Amino acid sequence: MLDALVDGLTIRRANFPNRIRFHAPGLKRYRISDYREQNPAEFVSISLTGTSCALSCEHCKTGVLRGMTDLGRFDGSLFELCSELAACGARGVLISGGSDARGRVPLLPHIGDLVRVRRELGLAIRVHAGLPDEKTCAGLAEADIDGAMIDVIGHRDTIREVYHLETEPEAFERVLERLERHGVPTIPHIIIGLHFGRFLGEHRALEMIAGHPPKVLVLVILMPLSGTPMANVEPPPVESIGAFFETSRKRLPETPIMLGCARPLGEMKAAVDRLAVDAGLNGIAYPAEGIVDYARGRDLEPEFIDACCGVDW
Repeated sequence: MLDALVDGLTIRRANFPNRIRFHAPGLKRYRISDYREQNPAEFVSISLTGTSCALSCEHCKTGVLRGMTDLGRFDGSLFELCSELAACGARGVLISGGSDARGRVPLLPHIGDLVRVRRELGLAIRVHAGLPDEKTCAGLAEADIDGAMIDVIGHRDTIREVYHLETEPEAFERVLERLERHGVPTIPHIIIGLHFGRFLGEHRALEMIAGHPPKVLVLVILMPLSGTPMANVEPPPVESIGAFFETSRKRLPETPIMLGCARPLGEMKAAVDRLAVDAGLNGIAYPAEGIVDYARGRDLEPEFIDACCGVDW
């Protein structure tokens, strides 16, 4: 473990170039004075299940799926949809969807299409994997995907009370091990404050991830969404969030760490984004106004990518 007095930005400079990536994945219209997405069609999110999800988690209630392209409304296969997207300029896709009652996104029936998308179209492929079984992990390896994105939860109460899953934290670690064994790059996500705005299990999630070093770690923050049971929940204090950024940087000094799309808006977003820069995170999705200049003030060179955080083409 690194000395507690060494700050995150110092660790970052020792292990990475002085470059920070800012991302706009195309899920929404986005523009600040320093950055606007140039081509929202460059990276497209697809839901295999439309807005259907058996879990209907307390923080989401399927809201995250609503902005995605619904495969069910397309009269064709996943490969045919991706072919049309590629013809319109897409360079990559995120394959997502709702989960079944066991936390599995129905990727397995589409593995053949994913293999073709990768081999014939050359698109970058990210998937929201949920809790994939052995056969699905093997299929994702065959498809040579660029990364499997997994929400890693470190406390059983959060798994049950927020995700409505009857399983234990060890299930998430087994998934990380399974994907690692099959050679599938992992992009675990930790949702800070997921347990109704409280820290509960985030540090354990970080330790599980550290045991199976990922391609990229993505940190996001509970974002109270209208129409969900957490609409009025207060996220954790900004200082606690910044401390977890620092802890993550020190625990995984050589792993790219990104601040992902989901986080509260307004003044809190700007404060959190500044802390992410100061903690030595490698990139930020949808940066707040003024953050690009703030990063330049820390002698970091901005790079802009119209794709999911962690994608560098």
